[in-house]
Amino acid sequence: MFDNHDGPSVRGFAAVLALLSLTAFAVTASMLYHVHHEQEIFAKLTQHLPKSDLEAARELSGELSLQGGLLVLLGLNTIGTAIAFAWVVRGYLTSERTLEDVKVYSADVLASMDAGVITTDRNGRMTSINPSGKQLVSCDEDHLGRTLESLGKLHSLLVEIREDVATYHHPIRDRDYNLDNQGHRQTLRAGCTLLRNRRGEEIGTVLHVRDVSERALMEERLRRMERYMGLGSLAAGLQHEIKNPLSALSLHIQLLCERLETTTQDAEVDELLDVLHTEIRRINDVLDGFRNYASTNQVGRTSVDVAILIERLVRLLRPQAEQQSVKLDVQLPAEMVGLIEGDSVGLEQVLLNLALNGMAAMTDGGKLTFRLSRQDEFVRIDVRDDGIGIPEEIRSQIFDPYFTTRNNGTGMGLALCDKIVRQHDGSIDFRVIENSNPDSDHSVLGTEFTVLLPLSQSA
Repeated sequence: MFDNHDGPSVRGFAAVLALLSLTAFAVTASMLYHVHHEQEIFAKLTQHLPKSDLEAARELSGELSLQGGLLVLLGLNTIGTAIAFAWVVRGYLTSERTLEDVKVYSADVLASMDAGVITTDRNGRMTSINPSGKQLVSCDEDHLGRTLESLGKLHSLLVEIREDVATYHHPIRDRDYNLDNQGHRQTLRAGCTLLRNRRGEEIGTVLHVRDVSERALMEERLRRMERYMGLGSLAAGLQHEIKNPLSALSLHIQLLCERLETTTQDAEVDELLDVLHTEIRRINDVLDGFRNYASTNQVGRTSVDVAILIERLVRLLRPQAEQQSVKLDVQLPAEMVGLIEGDSVGLEQVLLNLALNGMAAMTDGGKLTFRLSRQDEFVRIDVRDDGIGIPEEIRSQIFDPYFTTRNNGTGMGLALCDKIVRQHDGSIDFRVIENSNPDSDHSVLGTEFTVLLPLSQSA
């Protein structure tokens, strides 16, 4: 970015001027010597001239003196020029050192930034990248001189915004895209502006990339919390306005069934009444799930060993897993990871919902893996399936209440999981495992949900 292509040419020009000045000074000194020598010879000759030739000799002597004076003036002019040139060269060298200091300072500033800065020429070839940029886009010095496409499909957004800026000459800010960083979702926020030189000429583009994973995660949790907080009053209203009439309706249907049993045995009427009962129960279940989700009651907290919860859950799931040809794989650490303070019933519900979702995604069988580990001051629980994954367009909605892709689903399972985990001061996230083999028929290898729960203070 900071290469100075004018430096060698300026230094070469200065060297040529210095050589010319020295040559001029040497020629002037040589001419002065010869003129002085000629004057000495002429003085000796005039001593032997007749008086009639003295006048012409004096004129010739005057011309020689004039030439000597001009040569002296030329020498002084040459010396003055050399001194002025020396001052100019000194000023240039000082400016060059100052420019070098500015370059070093600018390079230090770029190296200290936590944001990546990438410059490209007008053809999209990378001309420079700071250390943070190399880390964020996973490249090195060998990528300089290549186009942005060499960074791979994961960073295709950078190619798109550079082309848009180069075409429409309008800056682009805050475009987010996600990466899979060692099993965790990493969110990068990119922008692009035109790069101009000091004459205002367009010479390329500047791309800036920041890691906003924590901010994106906080924003997503905040959106979930806002939706959750607004449901409390709505749940109370639904309980009053819907569930009470439903209870009365259910009671009257029961009384009607009892009366009809004594008066008629119509199979069609019995079927219609059974449908009414089923639908009323379903509405009640939906309302109960909504009430549980919107409830603001604090969970009871006791010491919980997550390993025991997982083992208990696996015993519960084994019969259903065998029916679906699903293998249950439990990976527990050799040593105890520690206890957490929480509600064992609520946490069992979280693990059960994740397991049932995983098994539902493996219609042709597969492996459901439970992995328990310790991550810093948290207990980490990974639940992975070999299913069809989650489509990109709905990934931002899977924790929303009543969002489901199954015909028989209520859409409250993952929403309740998210709520229960947040009540335990933890976090829940997921990643879709992409297939790195381009020759495979399956682009997705499954989905993995990760739950982090804080360890007990005494752990």
